[in-house]
Amino acid sequence: MASKVRRFFYTNQAAADADAAASSTESHAVSLLSGPPSCGKTSLLFQFAYNRALRSDSDDVPAVVFICNRRRLEANPPFLSQGIDPSSGVFGRIQMKYVEDDEAVKKYFAAFHLHESFPAAVIIDDFGELFDERNCQEKYANPRGRDLAMVRTLALCRNAVMHASKKGQCETLLADTHHGDSPRLLYIYKRWVSSIFTIKGDGCGSFLLSSSSKTGNGNSIKRETAKYSIALQYLSLEAVDDDSEQ
Repeated sequence: MASKVRRFFYTNQAAADADAAASSTESHAVSLLSGPPSCGKTSLLFQFAYNRALRSDSDDVPAVVFICNRRRLEANPPFLSQGIDPSSGVFGRIQMKYVEDDEAVKKYFAAFHLHESFPAAVIIDDFGELFDERNCQEKYANPRGRDLAMVRTLALCRNAVMHASKKGQCETLLADTHHGDSPRLLYIYKRWVSSIFTIKGDGCGSFLLSSSSKTGNGNSIKRETAKYSIALQYLSLEAVDDDSEQ
């Protein structure tokens, strides 16, 4: 089974891992990357996008669409892995789409089925931050308006990816920030997300990216953890640990 956590890092086998992992994921895969503030989520997303775009052999259609808030991105730009040329043509296969709020994301997915061709991946950075609580409450006239807005957007997202997957592989990766031990609004994400990657600090300046999934026979759980750091303006993979348990 291909390593899922390795898809977020640049290694000699990154392209092969990305290819194998993509072929083993569900055709309508929606994944979540959740971690505390300042743990390098945007850097991991960009490396994921690069690895995905690396497999594309077409410059006509974006291999990856990267959706984010421009101000947040410019305030905290991502760090690349050592060995990647910032001027690489691979980045030309990544289309940046800047949005201000959840409405722009909903409009994008609502019109997704009108496209003649689809990207291999759609990545949304700071997904939860796009939903302003007060605006959502006023819009839905409901104190839980933010929850409702997120559910509607996630439903559109999954339906769009399912439609695109009829013509080829397409996946969505969302990133959100949590301040406790688990993703906030986990009960909402679990309904719409097929896999969750979580990040926590190791107490020594590095971070641990973890994922867990059922093996083919469904009788055991495969857990993976990647230890990484962000130093000297580089994203660096330090170790990957695979562990299966009954």
